[in-house]
Amino acid sequence: MFLSIFFWYCALVIVSCGLLAISLRNPVHSVLSVLVLFFHLAGLYLILQAEFLAAVQIIVYAGAILVLYLFVLFLINRKAELRLDSLVPDAWMGRLAALGLCAFLFWGLRSFRPGIHGSWTTDSIAQGSQARALGLELFTKYLIPFEIAGVILLMALIGGLVLAKKIDRSAAPQEADALLLEQEKENTP
Repeated sequence: MFLSIFFWYCALVIVSCGLLAISLRNPVHSVLSVLVLFFHLAGLYLILQAEFLAAVQIIVYAGAILVLYLFVLFLINRKAELRLDSLVPDAWMGRLAALGLCAFLFWGLRSFRPGIHGSWTTDSIAQGSQARALGLELFTKYLIPFEIAGVILLMALIGGLVLAKKIDRSAAPQEADALLLEQEKENTP
């Protein structure tokens, strides 16, 4: 009974924080909402008896990735709010597209069948450890997707650094020239 209540509590908080992360105007508040989401996702991993994944979720995602997001937010130094054109011309068209996407996802869930799949059964995991099973699976069968994810994260980090180094010449040309001269002096031996 407790596990069922805890699951629905975590699921409700995860969905709520996900919606808050994309709807809040302040990016720092959005990052804090994602932080709460990550902690509750770790709680779901604990329900599934995946303690290693829960620890990795908290250490890597809540600890490292969100700190990286905050550094990028503070390095960008936005003076004015960024306004992007909407993907769809009308809000109702966007809601209809979101409803269609949800219907497609629920249609795809029809084929989900719970049970044991794959080469790792619960008995074989119990003989070793979850970390060993995850490591063997990750670095043998899923090595290429793992490396691709690492390259994508590296590209995001480089993109954040490039955005942080960009100087706005239109705002104050004299100030931008002074900053460029200062940077050139730092780079010369």
